[in-house]
Amino acid sequence: MRLQFVGCGDAFGSGGRFNTCFHVHSNNLDFLIDCGASSLVAMKGLKIDRNAIDLILITHFHLDHFGGIPFFILDAQLVVKRTRPLIIAGPPGLNDWFNRLFAVAFPGERKLSFDLRLQELDIRSRNQIAGLEVTPFHVKHDDKVGPCLAYRIELDEKIICYSGDTEWTDVLLKAAHGADLFICECYMFDKVVRAHLSLSTLVEKLPAIGAKRVILTHMSDDMLSRADEIKWELAEDSRAVSL
Repeated sequence: MRLQFVGCGDAFGSGGRFNTCFHVHSNNLDFLIDCGASSLVAMKGLKIDRNAIDLILITHFHLDHFGGIPFFILDAQLVVKRTRPLIIAGPPGLNDWFNRLFAVAFPGERKLSFDLRLQELDIRSRNQIAGLEVTPFHVKHDDKVGPCLAYRIELDEKIICYSGDTEWTDVLLKAAHGADLFICECYMFDKVVRAHLSLSTLVEKLPAIGAKRVILTHMSDDMLSRADEIKWELAEDSRAVSL
């Protein structure tokens, strides 16, 4: 299994990075975790086969994580000429957020040549989607856009956890416990802020999580300016890791 950081930036393009989007390729499944507003541009730059993507998992409905969906759909319809089905899965409220976003981005452009299924995930349990086992966890970010989620993803006998955007919450102890790869947002270096994590907090919490590998993502200029001081791995656009 291979995971590539298509984009690992924040909402403001700190460090010139693309919005959040991770591409996971396995023997039986290709999927995205989040699809921020700039993700289609980044995918084309990396020559990712968009037609091979079976599933897009959305953590929450801020546009740096969700705003690339209309571009992906229209590219699939008009450029790629997609015929194979596509699943978009995410928090409760996905159907309404999808319809509103598409109505603003491309009003009237909804007649598709492929089957599109929107699946709202059950936060209370494991969800079976396209061969994945996905367990969502409600984290602390911005509930004005509905429940924001972390994901524990099980595939090919490996576990990937992605924190999504969140301040510290103890549910991350369960979501990421013993994961083969824990991708964790880390917005600030020392300063503790609402809705996001800081390295100073993570230093205390990561030993209890016990993940086998940790990569920090969604970093502000504050974090990026001190990258040389950080002992954990840092995400970079286009970087690929194998599990």
